[in-house]
Amino acid sequence: MAVTSRKIIHVDMDAFYASIEERKDPTLKTRPLIVARDPKQTGGRGVVTTANYVARKYGVHSAMSVQKALELCPQATFRFSGFKLYRAVSEQIHQIFHEYTEMVEYVALDEAYLDVTHNKRHLDDAIQVGRMIQSEILRKTSLTCSVGVSYNKFLAKEASDYAKPFGITVISPKDALEFLKRLPIEKFRGVGKKTVPKMHLLGIKNGADLLTWSQMDLIKQFGKFGYVLYQRARGVDHRPVEYQRIRKSIGKERTFGPEIETQDQVDDHLMRIAELVTSEMAKKKKHGKTLVLKIRYKDFSTFTKRVTFDNYIKNDANEYFSLASDLLTEMPDITSGVRLLGITLTNLADLNYENIVLDLFNR
Repeated sequence: MAVTSRKIIHVDMDAFYASIEERKDPTLKTRPLIVARDPKQTGGRGVVTTANYVARKYGVHSAMSVQKALELCPQATFRFSGFKLYRAVSEQIHQIFHEYTEMVEYVALDEAYLDVTHNKRHLDDAIQVGRMIQSEILRKTSLTCSVGVSYNKFLAKEASDYAKPFGITVISPKDALEFLKRLPIEKFRGVGKKTVPKMHLLGIKNGADLLTWSQMDLIKQFGKFGYVLYQRARGVDHRPVEYQRIRKSIGKERTFGPEIETQDQVDDHLMRIAELVTSEMAKKKKHGKTLVLKIRYKDFSTFTKRVTFDNYIKNDANEYFSLASDLLTEMPDITSGVRLLGITLTNLADLNYENIVLDLFNR
């Protein structure tokens, strides 16, 4: 059963890095802008951090190689002011959040969850709080954000994605099921590029199709994620806003010189790193809910991707390798050369009990 008493807001800045560059140079607002180092100065190396909405119309997106972006949009302007500036602006936005609540979970520099069930402004209306935060960010930074308001994190995130840019979307308990029925399956958070084709083969095109599947059958097809899908299709997400989370992690990295360039090399090293992490987790008697893959390319651009589960991930090298490999498919092409690979487990707890999955399957 869904808990509907909480009031959760998800704030997602609109094309954050590109918007900061547009703020510095307003003429860029009407031109295709790509946030990356100019390929003319790097010899075509590098990847796209983000792009403004004009450039996105040409198919340019984050994590794409700058060479590909240039082919799609040869008239684009390239700018990259550096993460020192981007972090400073992010901190300014974080200060605004804390004017409303201390229950803030940061997902990235440009994204956060806020629990405003009990807030500093003593407001019962979460929609009003969301509008106030959106207005204050615009007034103080000249940047826009999209806001989602709902009774859990999953729906708040889906809501903020629904009306970008500069939108505010509310998903109430009475509207949640109808919203999810219409939602394309590729829009469900956690359904990645590799999962979508399998979903389509199974006839799952949207939330309504997902609702027809039993919990048992979804788990048979998708493992642990099947349980998550079953819950999400019904608007259920019990995860709290983790504002007091202890940031502990266990991970291993390897740096390569010369760079590695083939899939076999990457797989070999990724498996070895997974084995090292497994050994360290066992030694520390920990298990975690989040796995993070880190990769650094020849041009020193660095990317991380993560996957989080409701239950703890089995401390097994093959499991870690499989999850890391899935995340790798969402990263830029490795053939330009990889300098570093890393696997990290976070959201840790002491391994002093076994996970018990209750028999709640449909009968």
